[in-house]
Amino acid sequence: MSRILVTGSADGLGRAAADALLSAGHDVVVHARNRRRAAALDALVGRGAHLVVGDFAERDAVRHLAAELNDAEPLDAVIHNAGVWSGPAVMPVNIIAPYLLTALLPSPHRLVYLSSGSHFSGRPSLSGIDWWGKSAGSYADSKLFVTTLAAAVARLRPGVLSNAVDPGWVPTRMGGPSAPDDLELGHRTQEWLVSSDEPQALTTGGYWYHRRLREPHRSVHDEAFQVRLLETLAEETGTALQGL
Repeated sequence: MSRILVTGSADGLGRAAADALLSAGHDVVVHARNRRRAAALDALVGRGAHLVVGDFAERDAVRHLAAELNDAEPLDAVIHNAGVWSGPAVMPVNIIAPYLLTALLPSPHRLVYLSSGSHFSGRPSLSGIDWWGKSAGSYADSKLFVTTLAAAVARLRPGVLSNAVDPGWVPTRMGGPSAPDDLELGHRTQEWLVSSDEPQALTTGGYWYHRRLREPHRSVHDEAFQVRLLETLAEETGTALQGL
């Protein structure tokens, strides 16, 4: 049994992943943005899930949540699922929060970052990015950055299994009811990567779609771009990744 945090698990893919992992016997930590959203997790908490609350658009809230998690039993894995499609919170939620949690949570040895096929449209440029969420940011850019973060962690932390997953365009609240991909397949890969002992699930640095490796945007494995991204995030947050 592993202790697994699933961020953004009040609905959609995060909720489905948390539900499945809990049913499989894992010790699951679920997360909601605020207490109102947390009410949607009552059924999972009633089945034994642990609840943490924090708004990932706020850096201090991410830090408080990380401190709370570090005071509890160590985590074995994190599914960085929380994300927003548009609006000022795109960069804070989609890249700043997963970066800070990666930097502030030393124990997890399996990390999964939710990417998107949209990352192929992202620009490998760090100039002019509104990291603080004062204006709307590019979803595609944010997903390119978080996919690159996953690859950088895999390269620089050999003891950690770090992967990115494209869940497909699935019919969630974010994806919309007309999304064409399979909702069930949309959450199975991340569950497999944080819990399975199959040889493929014990690999690192991959970009996955429905348990198949795919080649990501060419900038993802560009070490110079990885370094620039990590340096920028460290400067923006005042927090460097531990062990790097």
